[in-house]
Amino acid sequence: MDPTTDNAGYTGDPGKARASLEALRAEIAKAVVGQDPAVTGLVVALLCRGHVLLEGVPGVAKTLLVRALASALELETKRVQFTPDLMPSDVTGSLVYDTHTAKFSFQQGPVFTNLLLADEINRTPPKTQSSLLEAMEERQVTVDGTPRPLPDPFLVAATQNPVEYEGTYPLPEAQLDRFLLKLTIPLPSRQDEINVLTRHAEGFNPRDLHTAGVRPVAGPADLEAARAAVAKTTISPEITAYVVDICRATRESPSLTLGVSPRGATALLATSRAWAWLTGRDYVIPDDVKALALPTLRHRVQLRPEAEMEGVTADSVINAILAHVPVPR
Repeated sequence: MDPTTDNAGYTGDPGKARASLEALRAEIAKAVVGQDPAVTGLVVALLCRGHVLLEGVPGVAKTLLVRALASALELETKRVQFTPDLMPSDVTGSLVYDTHTAKFSFQQGPVFTNLLLADEINRTPPKTQSSLLEAMEERQVTVDGTPRPLPDPFLVAATQNPVEYEGTYPLPEAQLDRFLLKLTIPLPSRQDEINVLTRHAEGFNPRDLHTAGVRPVAGPADLEAARAAVAKTTISPEITAYVVDICRATRESPSLTLGVSPRGATALLATSRAWAWLTGRDYVIPDDVKALALPTLRHRVQLRPEAEMEGVTADSVINAILAHVPVPR
């Protein structure tokens, strides 16, 4: 049965699930040009039940990317524009008094969805930023002492602008650590930008993905089958030790004031496992760890001010560590 026409046809087969998730790239490419690494990162996050921080200048299709992913996976998505006056209840929901019943009833906030796009999360104060922490960590929202579970799958894709600092509230390290991956969305190449403009000249409407031809190629059943298969992917003791050595090296780097925590090491092991499965293997190799090291670790380290002034970046420090830590054979 064609998975693009009937979601009831999903069988939960791991091989079929992998093929369906691989088809996401081609499907999302109908709407978003040249962002394959970001698409892969979002799929890895879904497989690991993690969350993603998207960083890029305005206008590089961060919002469109999340919407296209939701359409291709047949998942519900909602968007919240974070502003300085946004309240926690605007995200999580609140109790509303019903004059007909003379009782309070809970009105769900936008966090009750599968893919939540938290746009410009660093523009809202820490109190509202922290309202997402329980949702991200516990996958529930507690209002008036009552825990309310969120849908599954649930992923927060938060965007932040790297060039505007005025009127922003940088995410604290403890909250950054809750994001599984930090994906950078680069400006397109010249040819990709020509392709984008050509599509718009031909009538492409980013607000109408159905007309653009984006169709569901996978669904929640495929994600569940894929997660079960990822959990069975073999990790040798040597790979585990390799991950630990990389993370411990960040704590000893003279360029960093903050290295990767054990939570970060666990995250790197999980993302490497998901990537290994996506590439068709049931075991993890060192190249899987190297492939996911930057997006998994770059937001979990903090540069020394003097190193930052010299042009050192988190990515360059991690790359240097990958080049020096012995690779298991």
